Amino acid sequence: MIDTLTAAAIEAGRAILDVYERDIEVSEKADCSPVTEADRCAEEIILAILAKTFPDIPVIAEEAVSAGEIPEIEGQLFFLVDPLDGTKEFINRRSDFTVNIALISNGEPVAGVVFAPARQVGYVAEGGRATKFHVATDFAVTQVTEICCRPRPASLTAVASRSHSDAETADFLQKNAIRDCTSIGSSLKFCLLAEGLADVYPRFGRTMEWDTAAGDAVLRAAGGRVTTLDGHPFRYGKRRQANDCDFANPGFIGWGRDCGPVAVDKETD
Repeated sequence: MIDTLTAAAIEAGRAILDVYERDIEVSEKADCSPVTEADRCAEEIILAILAKTFPDIPVIAEEAVSAGEIPEIEGQLFFLVDPLDGTKEFINRRSDFTVNIALISNGEPVAGVVFAPARQVGYVAEGGRATKFHVATDFAVTQVTEICCRPRPASLTAVASRSHSDAETADFLQKNAIRDCTSIGSSLKFCLLAEGLADVYPRFGRTMEWDTAAGDAVLRAAGGRVTTLDGHPFRYGKRRQANDCDFANPGFIGWGRDCGPVAVDKETD
């Protein structure tokens, strides 16, 4: 399966770069978030490949959900797809946007691919193993290496969103005496933890399941974990939520290996 997901992500990434090299036309969805031709084209490519190869596995994809297309997923495997995570980074011609595809089983991401086409790098999770790959100029996969979270160092390094910084994140960093913090867009934040370049990723702002599932899969396979702000397991397939829409995430913390709550209290939550 993972070879198909990787191929789909790379093919979508190739299409995204075709748009990236031209003038980018931006429109606005009902939730006021930006969307481009690249988002739509990449999703069409991924959905076509998944439908052909895994016709019995439903797909929850960002642009399809925005159009009201939500298949039934209760009690079964399903895919979560974000065809272009970090659309703002893409629009601003920065390189940290990704293609995200994840497989969900019983509320957990059990396989996933994060591909950053402008960086020519990707991350894969399957069977409890995480790897990093590069692609050549012809998009052929090269340099596949296994990755894992590093043991907890004496001083933690955080990663945080470039486009969604907030006072709660700054407060978390201060309370935990974290001075080193790298800002980067998209699901690459999970991947930096997974390859041992950082230790904690606090996110207090709103995200959607397709934003996080593939990166979460990579982090878990690399020995890390993701929890809600109060330490509970982070789950997927959230429907009919009392306080938010389908597939919306609560705040969360991504942790590297041997890391965990250090000074998260109720005020921070």
